[in-house]
Amino acid sequence: MICRIWHGWTDPEKADQYENLLRSEVLPGIPRIEGYKGSQLLRTNLNTEVEFVTLTYFESMTDVEKFAGKDYEKAVVPPEARKLLKRFDERSKHYEIIYKLS
Repeated sequence: MICRIWHGWTDPEKADQYENLLRSEVLPGIPRIEGYKGSQLLRTNLNTEVEFVTLTYFESMTDVEKFAGKDYEKAVVPPEARKLLKRFDERSKHYEIIYKLS
């Protein structure tokens, strides 16, 4: 299994709106991808901005490519999300999950 990790930062006054967009539209749209195995959304308040981390799980790198395209490391950030973000990772990182304790 593969974990795709991506970070985005927004201004504190936009953080709730961005979180709501992720929860209501962006993340719920991913299950249509074959091989998608779930996601987690993390949030932390920093001094002058709010950081979000998304962890998405896929069965294989082939499934990641179904989601992100051939340049699978390129960030997938919808236009409405870009309007709310201050900055974000242009590239996502991918890790093979080699051990999971349930």
